[in-house]
Amino acid sequence: MKIEARLFELLTLFFAGAGVIYTVLTALTDNGVEWVGVVGMFFSAGLTLIAGTYFRFVSRRVEIRPEDYEDAEIEDGAGELGFFSPGSWWPILIAASAALFAIAFATGNISLAIFAAACIIGTAAGLVFEYIVGPEKH
Repeated sequence: MKIEARLFELLTLFFAGAGVIYTVLTALTDNGVEWVGVVGMFFSAGLTLIAGTYFRFVSRRVEIRPEDYEDAEIEDGAGELGFFSPGSWWPILIAASAALFAIAFATGNISLAIFAAACIIGTAAGLVFEYIVGPEKH
């Protein structure tokens, strides 16, 4: 996880530096500062900082992976990588609920947007609790 943390921290520095340069260069034009790009750059820096900080904290709690040390061999990464749900329908339902919300919001149908938001929350909860309750329970 240390590699991922470094990657996002470098992206944070890049977006922050690019945001400063972009602000200065657009301020020198006749139209003044172009605020949408400036805000987008600094928000991108903030989002990558959040991800990098998360990976930094997680890297302290997990055991060292083969990707984290230089002398790793290919066979060091062999074995089980985790559990992946083979036949879950919940991601499709989440996507359908999100599409319904986008359509309702774009057309200004507030009652349908509220219903779709409730569907998103319900289907996300179904995905999270899929293996805790129901016939799939271990």
